[in-house]
Amino acid sequence: MGAPDFSADLYREITGFAQGTPSWVHEVADVGTDGGLLLFAVLFVAGWWRARGLDARAMGLALLAPFAVVSAYLVSEVSKSFIEEERPCRAVAGAVHIAACPPQGDWSFPSNHATIAAASAAAIVVAWRAMAPLVLPLAALMAFSRVFVGVHYPHDVAAGFLVGVVVAPLVALVLVRVMVPLIEGLRGVAAGAVLLGAGPVAVAGARVGGAPMGGSGVPVPHAGVGSAPLDEASVTMPDVMGGVTRRQGPFR
Repeated sequence: MGAPDFSADLYREITGFAQGTPSWVHEVADVGTDGGLLLFAVLFVAGWWRARGLDARAMGLALLAPFAVVSAYLVSEVSKSFIEEERPCRAVAGAVHIAACPPQGDWSFPSNHATIAAASAAAIVVAWRAMAPLVLPLAALMAFSRVFVGVHYPHDVAAGFLVGVVVAPLVALVLVRVMVPLIEGLRGVAAGAVLLGAGPVAVAGARVGGAPMGGSGVPVPHAGVGSAPLDEASVTMPDVMGGVTRRQGPFR
């Protein structure tokens, strides 16, 4: 497969600009992709730790994030083996590149690095939405860096990014349906509770079945529709013999 002309022209412009940047920028761009993937790995662990106090679905999404990324990578890798697009650092006449050109047979379309970065960001966002402002721009920057260092065309990274943001969330959201009952069962076992946490903990003042909870976790009775209002005198108190002293009315 040959690259479209517009992508090859844009590749020349970006790599030509990259050559004029300081050497430290070259170093950052060359190692930045791997460094970003390490940050995503740390966020996977942080997401698992955070989910220990959340419900089973949240824990399932946190645990599935790495598997969703692997699924997206496999789609990208299989696609590369069928499409067989040559790397621009070999195919483009007069190409300049910061990073070493990958060996012959390491095809260009789509970009595996862009796929993994986008899939990692998307899987994290599905499990931990507050991380979106951090991980999505980071994934886009990591994808762009593959063009900047000269080893991919722009359309390679765009396609890889699309594969990542589509496949990873889809895999996570489908498989979490299977994970929820499994996690709920494992949380009932001592070893499972250590790894997966106990889930949400009820707090004083929460409502169970529509009744407010007291500090001891026991529902507090309250007046409902069709029931007589309660006053302080109607609340039963234990007597010294362990029995119950009830409010006495005029009739027994």
